[in-house]
Amino acid sequence: MRVIFMGTPDFSVPVLDALAQHHDIVAVYSQPPRPAGRGKKDRASPVQTRAEALGLPVRHPTSLRNQQAAAEFAALNADIAVVVAYGLILPQNILDAPRHGCLNIHASLLPRWRGAAPIHRAILAGDTATGICIMQMEAGLDTGPVLLRQETPIGPQETTADLHDRLSAMGAALIVQALDQLPLTPAPQPDQGITYATKIDKSEARIDWSQPAEQVDRQIRGLSPFPGAWCDIGGERVKLLRSRLATGNGTPGQVLTGFTIACGTGAVEILQAQREGKRPADTAEILRGFTLPATLG
Repeated sequence: MRVIFMGTPDFSVPVLDALAQHHDIVAVYSQPPRPAGRGKKDRASPVQTRAEALGLPVRHPTSLRNQQAAAEFAALNADIAVVVAYGLILPQNILDAPRHGCLNIHASLLPRWRGAAPIHRAILAGDTATGICIMQMEAGLDTGPVLLRQETPIGPQETTADLHDRLSAMGAALIVQALDQLPLTPAPQPDQGITYATKIDKSEARIDWSQPAEQVDRQIRGLSPFPGAWCDIGGERVKLLRSRLATGNGTPGQVLTGFTIACGTGAVEILQAQREGKRPADTAEILRGFTLPATLG
């Protein structure tokens, strides 16, 4: 099939690789290079970098809502467009241009967690399962009918980074399956169970030790690696990146033993953390030469 691929971040790269092995990628659309790093030099997106390594033509318009962009898109004469974490709203004339329309790979079990941050929100909410949906795109936000879906459990110690990588691989395999089986019968999303995965705000990252241990644990895992849940340890902002529920009780923020911290109810054990200006490290390495105060802020 003649495929237009539209994606930007790391999550999208395995999908591009899978499609390139099975189909003719006629163009790759990605967000334009943006300033990054200490030097703030323009850096191409992960998808653009991978597409260029594969020898694929890359386009990065700032909008698809003008006549020229729509004409250039239609001129590709594509059978289908595959969209995964692209970053631009697709107007109706773009959605209608490919022969089979545009398919989106969404990292949740729709209609739960429509929107920008479905992986984070699933862990933060304590969901025990999530998955991948292959959706026929409509003008609404993740409202289209679902062609294929695959569910997977969320592990009790799984972080957003862990789940991100698993779901990316699942999405790559499922979209190849979907294209092989076209045409598929779309299933409209139910009106019940709709939730929205709003973007993560950095204001959500500071840990409140007075919350129950289950909530603190989900906050740590759900915000790892970015933006990273954090607490104050002796005047230093330390990111907590991996955790698990632990036995014990005490005053919220009290260090019980090692790196096990009392919460409003119960306790959490910190398995990985990152001090300011240092790389992530496991508990044993962190505690070498770093004495925890009696209570964390």
